Amino acid sequence: LQSYSSSHHNKEFHISTQNMTSKIILISVTCVGLAQCLFRQGLRAPPISKEPLPEEKWLTQSLDHFRPTESRTWKQRYWINWKHYKPGGPALLMIGGEGEANPAWMEAGSWLKYAKDEGAAMLLLEHRYYGKSHPTPDLGVKNLVWLSSRQALADLAAFTLQMKAEHNLNGPWVSLGGSYPGSLAAWYRLKYPHLVAGSVSTSAPLLAKADFFEYLEVVESALDTTVPGCVDVIKEAIRKTQFLTAHRVGWQMLKKRYNLCSNFDGTNSNDVINFFEALIGNFEGIVQYNKDNKAFEGAEWMNVTIDTVCNIMTDKKGSEIEKLAKVNDLALMMAGEKCLDHSYDSEVKSLQDNSWDSDAAGGGRQWTYQTCTEFGWYQSSDIPGNPWNNIIPVKFFEKMCSDIFGPKFTMDLLEKGIKETNSEYGGVDMKVTNVVFVHGSIDPWHAMGITQDAPAKSSTIFIEGTAHCANMYPEAEDDPDQLKKARVQIGKLVKSWITEANQKNHP
Repeated sequence: LQSYSSSHHNKEFHISTQNMTSKIILISVTCVGLAQCLFRQGLRAPPISKEPLPEEKWLTQSLDHFRPTESRTWKQRYWINWKHYKPGGPALLMIGGEGEANPAWMEAGSWLKYAKDEGAAMLLLEHRYYGKSHPTPDLGVKNLVWLSSRQALADLAAFTLQMKAEHNLNGPWVSLGGSYPGSLAAWYRLKYPHLVAGSVSTSAPLLAKADFFEYLEVVESALDTTVPGCVDVIKEAIRKTQFLTAHRVGWQMLKKRYNLCSNFDGTNSNDVINFFEALIGNFEGIVQYNKDNKAFEGAEWMNVTIDTVCNIMTDKKGSEIEKLAKVNDLALMMAGEKCLDHSYDSEVKSLQDNSWDSDAAGGGRQWTYQTCTEFGWYQSSDIPGNPWNNIIPVKFFEKMCSDIFGPKFTMDLLEKGIKETNSEYGGVDMKVTNVVFVHGSIDPWHAMGITQDAPAKSSTIFIEGTAHCANMYPEAEDDPDQLKKARVQIGKLVKSWITEANQKNHP
């Protein structure tokens, strides 16, 4: 919901080969091309702590939790922080997601206070197939069959039981996650309520859906609410840019104006769509992480916000295309790239690489696979009424599945997977207790989550003016009051779940 969950690769991520994945992932401050925007979804790295971090540990996991005849195992990585633990106390489990897990979280974020308040152990489990948790020799299609949210939840259950046995962690467990791991946190409580007393589900998409045009709708609203008129100028700039894609003279202008790495070919529809995905992605990435206490990424880009890009677009100087190009230049600078690689074929080729040593193994190939088989969540421009003139159709992403993984990965397979996901977990109609669903009003992912009418004995917190996973980051003095109150409210809920579980276990 990029952008990898626990340590989404940031500015050093090589954009020319990963454009397609970042809409898949939520990778950096902004997106450059499809890879940087593909599934923009995820929790970014926390501040670097001065405290020494716990050492990584490994446990043996089953390759397939649901086939008794499958006996193969693999090693999964995790961390434990005992600093605040009091004997007999609870355990807080942060769930890893669609990228390498970052142990910096063991000494950072709002859950640190919850651990101090409750005398809790802090645990972080890396998601199978991400980071260094490699269940199979490579990422070939036949080996990705064990990559699913269902298997990941079973990993969590096996991990919980093993930690209880090894460390006598028999107090109540509470799970926490942001973005896709926020979904897993809610689903863990849904599927394994005997193992986890409650869950904090932050910025979590819960309804699987192929055509996620609502993402762009929220982006539009956030831009126009912050700087009225901003969206109209962007649309006009896109319209004029689209006009230039129709003739060869325009192609040359586009290459120069938008600093493309290679020549523009308006007859190559995949490249054209990829190009527009990059231009829109520049705004989507800024909106998703607007004012999210970016100090953890270094002060260099702390002040790049919705106001920054919209003030560029609404400046009376320059044409619409010049202003859109200026935003693109800023995005390239933030990403450390010299030019914009808009080539669809190069990105597909990158994501076809199934080696653990490849750039795609940073999370792009794996998360793309999960979207093609379980979730969808493709951020198209297919808003009813076609206000963006069909520049990013959902069919583009659906075709990508078969181009990367082979002809079996069709639209039918995707729809079947989405149907099974919603059947398995219940979408936004899930019936689960002791889960708090936390969302920010300008985070586009809230459109696929539960923001009101929570299930019985669960609750929602909707924070006006905040972006993706804002409540999980360290508190800042200038945080909005609603955000500060949300962190306190979450802490009270965590305490109540732990108290309730202790009372049941020790009446």
